[in-house]
Amino acid sequence: MSYVKSALVTGEQIQYEGHFHWTDKLTALILCCVVVGIFWVISMWATEMAVTNRRLIYKRGWIARKTEELGLQRIGEVNLTQGILGRILNYGKVQVRGLGGGDIMLPKMRSPLGFKKALQEAQAQAEITS
Repeated sequence: MSYVKSALVTGEQIQYEGHFHWTDKLTALILCCVVVGIFWVISMWATEMAVTNRRLIYKRGWIARKTEELGLQRIGEVNLTQGILGRILNYGKVQVRGLGGGDIMLPKMRSPLGFKKALQEAQAQAEITS
């Protein structure tokens, strides 16, 4: 029940109710989408995924930061997930499983096969030098 209806006294009746025009609702929806889009873009810009000669680094966040790191010698599996659209547009998920636990899921990233290959090459190079 609305506030107006609950506030009516005995014998009082509503003669007309006013509502926002649909264009105002559409404008509000568009503004919400723009704001959400801005935060989404900032979160993408603030995310870093890298393979070094010693470890895998995954960092998220701009103001609050969360990092996940896994040494190359501690990586057990590297799994790639790509759907049909991901194959066509060259994006997908890379899941890195550590030995004894510790998974890192790299989300919808560009060129996941290239990333996986770079990670495996870094692992091979790390084995040679150690």
